[in-house]
Amino acid sequence: MRKGERTRQEIIRKTAPIFNQRGYVGAALSELMRATGLEKGGIYRHFKSKQQLAAEAFDYAWKLAIDARFEGTQDIPNTMDRLKLFVRNFRNRRAGLVPGGCPLLNTAIDSDDGHPQLRRKARRALDYWLDRLQSIAEEGKQRGEVHSAIDSAELARLIVSTLEGGLMVSRLQRRNDALDFACRHLEEYLETSIRAKESKTRAEKS
Repeated sequence: MRKGERTRQEIIRKTAPIFNQRGYVGAALSELMRATGLEKGGIYRHFKSKQQLAAEAFDYAWKLAIDARFEGTQDIPNTMDRLKLFVRNFRNRRAGLVPGGCPLLNTAIDSDDGHPQLRRKARRALDYWLDRLQSIAEEGKQRGEVHSAIDSAELARLIVSTLEGGLMVSRLQRRNDALDFACRHLEEYLETSIRAKESKTRAEKS
């Protein structure tokens, strides 16, 4: 990697927490300069605008988050156990992520009215997240592990909405009760309402 690209990636890494915690408007240029150790010209030598930097900082933060949430799920053969691990990862795997909470939730709220480029980024990230969960559920239906009547797209939306809603309430209350409850509820729902009866019987016998 060339020096210029290394510098560019360092700018993204160092400014991502500021955008994730402060939002686009709240991320003052002076704070970005302090974090990177660069003057305004040094930053804008690598990025056309603050909005471009914010967009790439979001991509960086989101990749860390989504990789952590799906970590280990590919090694689990059973669909229900994969989805339940995803739920637990959402709750437990926060070390090493960009400070400030879920970048998708933060960016969606921050960009909803005034920053269409960031809003498009957030929407694409959400669609990718939903598609991955939907694919897991569809594979489970084909393998007889997920109830055949389940709408995989609706299940994906339910999981994401429940987790993000629980996270938002927990952040507002500054305690984890709501997120813990949301995760417990989802795990129970997956086991009792989503797992195919035949698969549940096999799991109980094993």
